[in-house]
Parts: sequence; C-alpha cells; structure tokens
Amino acid sequence: MRTNRKAAGRTAAALLTACALALVAGCSGSGGKDSEDEADDGGGGTAAKTPRMKIAMVTHSGEGDTFWDIVQSGAKVAAAKDNVDFLYAANKEGKEQAQLIQSYIDQDVDGLVVSLAKPEAVKAVIAKATAAGIPVVTINSGAEFSKPFGALSHIGQDEAIAGEAVGEELTKRGKKKALCVIHEQGNVSLEERCAGVKKAFGGTVENLNVEGTNMPSSTSSIEAKLQSAKSTDEFDTVVTLGAPFAAASVKAKAGAGSNAEINTFDLNEDVVKQLKAKEIGFAVDQQPYLQGYLAVDELWLNKNNGNVVGGGKPVLTGPALVTEKDVPALEKFTARGTR
Repeated sequence: MRTNRKAAGRTAAALLTACALALVAGCSGSGGKDSEDEADDGGGGTAAKTPRMKIAMVTHSGEGDTFWDIVQSGAKVAAAKDNVDFLYAANKEGKEQAQLIQSYIDQDVDGLVVSLAKPEAVKAVIAKATAAGIPVVTINSGAEFSKPFGALSHIGQDEAIAGEAVGEELTKRGKKKALCVIHEQGNVSLEERCAGVKKAFGGTVENLNVEGTNMPSSTSSIEAKLQSAKSTDEFDTVVTLGAPFAAASVKAKAGAGSNAEINTFDLNEDVVKQLKAKEIGFAVDQQPYLQGYLAVDELWLNKNNGNVVGGGKPVLTGPALVTEKDVPALEKFTARGTR
C-alpha cells in the first residue's frame, strides 16, 4: 500500500491523531476476552461512563453505495464505545440532505456529522446547527468548506491530491487515454478527483457522467462510451470514483470488447476480489471506516474533554494506492466490512 508523497506528512499526522484517540478511548474500555472479541470486529471495550449523547450523521449517499456502509460501521463502533446513541440518514440531493439535518437539529442532538458533497445546499442549515450550539464535524467531501461553515474539523482525504496520485500512477503504467466516470453530477468531490487525475496525468482525460443510482444504466453508458471510442482513439484505462462502479466497468469492458485497464477510488470486499483476480489494476483507499469512527469520537471528545482533532485543520485518512500485492493484508478486513 502506497501513500501519496504529497499527503504523506499530513497522513502521518492523522494516523498519530488516531492512535492518540485510541489511547484516550481505551481508558474507558474493559479488558479481557470480551474486549478481544470486540476487537475482532474493529472495535472493543464497554461503553464509556460519560453521560449519554445523541449524534446524528447525514450524508449524500445514494442507494447501494457500500462506501457508506463502511463509514457507518466505524461510527457505530465508536458510538458503542462512547455511550452514544447514533442516528443515520442520507439523501443524494442537497435540498433533502439539508432537510434531514434540520430534522436532527429539531431533535436537539448533541452533535452532527455531515458530508459536504453539495456544500451550498447545506450551508444555511449547518449555520443553524452551530448557532443552536450543536457542534458539527464534516467528513468525506467538501473539505475546503468545512471551516468557513463553522465545523470543528474535517475528516477525509484531499480529493485533489487523491486525483493527482491516480494521474501519476496512470502515467507510470504507460497509459495514454483515461475515461473518468462521475456517478453523481454536482458532487464537488467527484469533480475534484477527475480534475486531479487530469492535472497529473501525462495523457488525456475525458469525463463521463452516469446515473449512479441506476447500475444497469451506468454499465450501459460506460460500455457505449468504450465501444464508440474503439474506432477512433481507444481508452486504455477507466477510472471509476466509487467501488460499486468498478464492477460495472469490468462488465462494460467485457461487453465492449475493450482492453482498457479498470482502476477505482474506494475499497470494499468486491474490489479486493477484483484486485486478486487482476480485473482491476489498483484502488484508492481513503479508509471510510476511520472517517466514521473518528467523527463520532471527536464529537465525544469535544464534549467530554474539549478536544478538537487536528487543531481544526483537515485530518487526512488517505489516499493510499492499493494493488493486488496488498490483498493478503486486506481480505480479512474487507470481508467483515471495515475496510
């Protein structure tokens, strides 16, 4: 697993922060076999003795996006450890996401975790939350909007740097023409990824917007694009921006009779299997489990110890490039849904 050199310093700082959090949280846990059993599932210990908290997470997830299942896995383990009542809701449309955030403000939650894929749509309601004294941690997308919107901090990867890491890797692999598949129009993070690929790639990049919540339609769109380019200037690589779309691209590649290498952002059990089978060249891991876990933990620490993770600056959880060489170390974790 290789971490992009541009992000290495901040990634290392993020890992040190994570270790520090684990040590603090460990003080409230119990030892013995129960702790060991819990640890096998990605967490451990009994609930903290601090007062019960209610923390809500609202994301831009669409149906069937396994990435957010992993984020929730991390958040739930931290919530169980921190004596937190964890609530979750999602909608890929910015207006509906804002309404969900407002509903949790109305419930007087103790903290909010919010993704900023469509930042302007949720800006006003986040201001309402902070004005009501509800601390907000942003995760995954829209890092540059986090501090201006009044959030404690942002936890995720720098999407531009992640895109550049992909562009550099494609250049090393001798690729000349890339298709960058955007599965949600208007999502600032996805646009930043493709822009980063284009900036660092020695070849050319063409974006393709697909209907991310309709996988058959997405597969057909990718296949049609690969097929149409065969007679002119064929794509030699496809970059998808979410794990489920890697499988769609593998299927589309076969249907189009293309020789393009499939590469993807994000990791799950299926992607690891595809790496092992050499159906995918590499994946970008931003550690979604860590995003969910640290966000809940930060809100707990902020309430009970006045901490602000990263001193208010973005806490990076990636990117790292994963290839078939990393499969043996990752299979156990992806199988249980924590990587």
